[in-house]
Amino acid sequence: MKVERFIFGPFETNTFVVSNDRGEALLIDPACCYAHERQQLLNCLAPFGSPMAILATHGHLDHLWGAPWACEQWHQPVLMHEADVPMAKAMQQQYDLFGIRQTAKPFPVEALGKDQPILADMQIIHTPGHTPGSVCLYWEQEKVLLSGDTLFQMGYGRTDLPGGDYCQLIDSLEKLFSLPPDVHVYPGHGDDTTIAAERRF
Repeated sequence: MKVERFIFGPFETNTFVVSNDRGEALLIDPACCYAHERQQLLNCLAPFGSPMAILATHGHLDHLWGAPWACEQWHQPVLMHEADVPMAKAMQQQYDLFGIRQTAKPFPVEALGKDQPILADMQIIHTPGHTPGSVCLYWEQEKVLLSGDTLFQMGYGRTDLPGGDYCQLIDSLEKLFSLPPDVHVYPGHGDDTTIAAERRF
């Protein structure tokens, strides 16, 4: 299993391409804003033809800047937890909230389903708090966790945006801290860490 990280957009969001030795790849949190960022993803995914799926850890705009382009490029929707689908479909409201004077381009989005074969090697851990539908993606055998904006190095996700809930976030962090201490954590912003390094609650 290989995890490649790209830092994209004005919010310096981590976008990931996760691949395996079977020639399969997932695109996670397509945050690419600019032409050179999109080209980086094209170059990375070229050996695979296309990603098996485009996934989002949650529905915030900074993790979905490149979603319209990615969906058009690879002819597939963005998959995310059902609780964040309405947020992603109302992207213009997020643009307005942050004072972004652009028209949000719609893109196809569908709810993650546990019966999707592309997710066979991956566990979806629902971690509400930052948003109602925040998820972490966990590969137990490889001890790899993509934590979105739930858990960061030396920090955790904010809860002061619409849909945020501090109590839910604390419960979600406790769920993550029950994972093995040597699990390698790739957050939605910032540097990598481990579960052991972040257990502080």
